[in-house]
Amino acid sequence: MARHLKKAMSALQSVPEPDALDRLATLARRERGALAAVARYEGVSPEDAIDCVQEALCQLLSRVQSGSLPLPSEQWGRYLAGMVRNAARNRRRLHALARPHEAVDSLPLAANIAATDEVLARAEQHVRLRACVADLCEVQRAVVTLRLLEERPGEDVARAVGISAGHVAVLLHRAKASLAACMGT
Repeated sequence: MARHLKKAMSALQSVPEPDALDRLATLARRERGALAAVARYEGVSPEDAIDCVQEALCQLLSRVQSGSLPLPSEQWGRYLAGMVRNAARNRRRLHALARPHEAVDSLPLAANIAATDEVLARAEQHVRLRACVADLCEVQRAVVTLRLLEERPGEDVARAVGISAGHVAVLLHRAKASLAACMGT
């Protein structure tokens, strides 16, 4: 019993206070374009830049949760920028792209923010669409996946799902309407 109590206490101590998570979320939302620009400046593609930002945010979150981050929350932005820069350099080294290294303080944070914001918006839209597809019933989800994503003919979809081709068309029409409503278009 005492061992379980010690585990529970240590788990509670590793959970950060709620306002630390709020500060981290606010920092991530506010600085995402600038952080992606840091990664882009290091020579990675827009998609890789987003991955670098995500990786750095996950690392910072785990350090905040474990309590191993000795910095006050006001300094998390600079620390996070350094983590993004290092992640981008590591990714660039993996892809053998040559770029000179420069200090974080000399980076123009506003460079290519528009292009990066566009990629981030498309990524957010993709995630929203996946959530909308997941909300469809099982048969509609199967019809959408087979018909639209795998681009299979209606007859093949009907055979695979075990319904008539006419019913596939009806389900696809209803699923498209549901997805459009879910996406807000």
